[in-house]
Amino acid sequence: MSSWTKGKLPSVEYRIDKNRPKVGVNFDRYYRVRFKALGKTHVIVLGHWSAGWTEQEAYNKAEKYKANIKAGQRPQSWKEEQEMQRAEAEAKERRKEEEERKAVTFGKFWDEHYIDHAEANKSLGSVRTEKGYYKNWIKPELGDKKLLSISPLDLERIKKKMLDAGRAPRSVQYCMAIIRQVFKYANIVGLFQGEIPTAKVKNPKFDNKRLRFLSHDEADQLLKALAEKSQQLHDMALLSLHCGLRAGEIFKLTWDCVDFERETLTLKDTKSGRTRTAYLTPDTKAMLEAREEDSLSKLVFVDRRHKEQVKEVSNAFFTVVDSLGLNDDIEDPRDRVCFHTLRHTFASWLVQEGTDLYTVKELMGHSTLAMTERYSHLGANTMRTAVNGLAKSIENHKKSQKQGKVINLQQG
Repeated sequence: MSSWTKGKLPSVEYRIDKNRPKVGVNFDRYYRVRFKALGKTHVIVLGHWSAGWTEQEAYNKAEKYKANIKAGQRPQSWKEEQEMQRAEAEAKERRKEEEERKAVTFGKFWDEHYIDHAEANKSLGSVRTEKGYYKNWIKPELGDKKLLSISPLDLERIKKKMLDAGRAPRSVQYCMAIIRQVFKYANIVGLFQGEIPTAKVKNPKFDNKRLRFLSHDEADQLLKALAEKSQQLHDMALLSLHCGLRAGEIFKLTWDCVDFERETLTLKDTKSGRTRTAYLTPDTKAMLEAREEDSLSKLVFVDRRHKEQVKEVSNAFFTVVDSLGLNDDIEDPRDRVCFHTLRHTFASWLVQEGTDLYTVKELMGHSTLAMTERYSHLGANTMRTAVNGLAKSIENHKKSQKQGKVINLQQG
């Protein structure tokens, strides 16, 4: 560029820039202003003619910055003015986002954000259940309410309506859990901040521990009937019954986690977050060996198209259970046979055979021993046998004392 040239207006200077495209028939110009304020010379660069700068605009800026410097106000340069403009634009955008965030209703967030997230990360059964709770209980009360205006009192109304309608306490808790998950996801995507209202809602007390487990005869009948209906369903049930696997663990099981030599299964990403080992019985080992011969997938169990992971237990399972009458005249959900009953039966049989609760805990993959203690009553006979043995030992000791026998405690 050329040297600086004074403009026609005071304080304005420019240079000819021959390196840029011409503006019409003229070379482009680069403007700056130079002026004195408070005894100091200020030189402020502006920009090119081609970018919209004119001598008049440059002069106007010089007068503005000169006045601001004398008054101690901002901006005092073009760079500072740009920074202030950017800051204002960002603040405006934040205000707009904040207004939009405040205006989002529970229903709008559910439809536009949460349900897609749920469908991408949860099983079909879970999503279907959540949709049912939303339609019947959540939407009527919260659908049109803004997320930020929902209070614990709103949730208490939902709880009361459910209990008044005869819904089980467990259903109320599940409904509150869905609402809590919606708020958590809203927090993740930046549409909610603060304490989730469910934190101040006390869930009704309930005991949903499953009490029902199968007898050996019932288990045999079920496995036989399942095999006639679906070999894959039979094999999945056998794994749960003999190895204590959850349905989700069976769905995710891959062949690289099956060790026929050690007769073990490695279960990864379990519900407790820990990897655990399950141990094969002769029946489950033979079943898996037979499946491996015909397998074309890395998954042990695949869907009907033999391509993707199984998402949920087939309705055929419940059809078989009903056909066997295993749930006849049973109203308490805790006593009804479902797929999870098989895992519960696995633990119950172990305790009945005298297996200690800590071992059962590890085999089940429970995170705490308290979760396993529900089975403690099933070991009553084992504990009675142990106490009887202690009583016999005490009686023998008494007899030995009567006979004048002395036990040397220093021996062995």
